Amino acid sequence: MKVSTRFSDSIHLLAFLVIYKGKTTLSSNIIASSMNTSPVVVRRLMSNLRDTGFIKTTHGSPDPELLREPKDISLLEIYLATEGKSPLFAIDHETNPDCIVGGNIQPTLNDYFSHAEVAAEAILGKISLQDVIDTILVKEAAKKLAENGKDKE
Repeated sequence: MKVSTRFSDSIHLLAFLVIYKGKTTLSSNIIASSMNTSPVVVRRLMSNLRDTGFIKTTHGSPDPELLREPKDISLLEIYLATEGKSPLFAIDHETNPDCIVGGNIQPTLNDYFSHAEVAAEAILGKISLQDVIDTILVKEAAKKLAENGKDKE
């Protein structure tokens, strides 16, 4: 079973739009090269982000723009827009009901997973897109500093 990356890809796309605005063309081809995916995937993500009110796009124009400030967009909002209310954790329902473990694992894990999902949603609600962008920029600055230090050795 493949795990969906729509959530992380949507965060990636939104962060890319903010960081590269005015520095490069924001075409689906260029964004796709950053995400290591196809422009079709990027266009689908952008369509969803447009439909859920995060970005504005103009057909035929490679200039999507954020409709809200990054500080005002929580990761929880992005998660709900991209994944809906699909559960964070999947439970296998094809277990043997005659086994002590197989017959009780679903309701047991459901209780624990439900608590974990509530906690995860609370945390995602406190993290803004701006927090992610700031962290990306700090990590990039640290990487460049480390590379410059190696060059001087």
